Amino acid sequence: MKLHNPPHLLALARFVIVAGLLCGANAAYAVDYVSVGESSAVLYDAPSLKAKKLFVVNRYMPFEQVVTLDNWVKVRDRSGGLYWVEKRVLSSKRYVFALPLLLDVRAAPDSGAARLFQVRQQVALEHLESTGAGWVKVRHQDTDVGYVRSTEVWGE
Repeated sequence: MKLHNPPHLLALARFVIVAGLLCGANAAYAVDYVSVGESSAVLYDAPSLKAKKLFVVNRYMPFEQVVTLDNWVKVRDRSGGLYWVEKRVLSSKRYVFALPLLLDVRAAPDSGAARLFQVRQQVALEHLESTGAGWVKVRHQDTDVGYVRSTEVWGE
């Protein structure tokens, strides 16, 4: 028995394959991070000053930016919690927070590179650039620059 493939079915199959590839490409989108630029910021449960105040966070706290709505930004913290924060208190200057109790900052993006210094858990480091190979170039507030593993910081 010979199978016949009508042209419209072949076109539909091509469309489905291309659409699937495009959807897969969207899954690898870049995440936008922001940080608290003022001395502190209040996190709310809704985009309004009249909403319930949930937490107050310190300067440099990094968040994943989820949605922007007028003067408000919906953000996600490292535990996955979603909050609203006033846009005016956020900065596009990126910071990362150390996750381990003590984080080694290295002279080069390599586990065998010399350790320049260590920082304690949740110390903020300015994000300078991603190497693309699992390392992040960072600056400590004392102007020391080095590299940390991207898996050992939040905000990358």
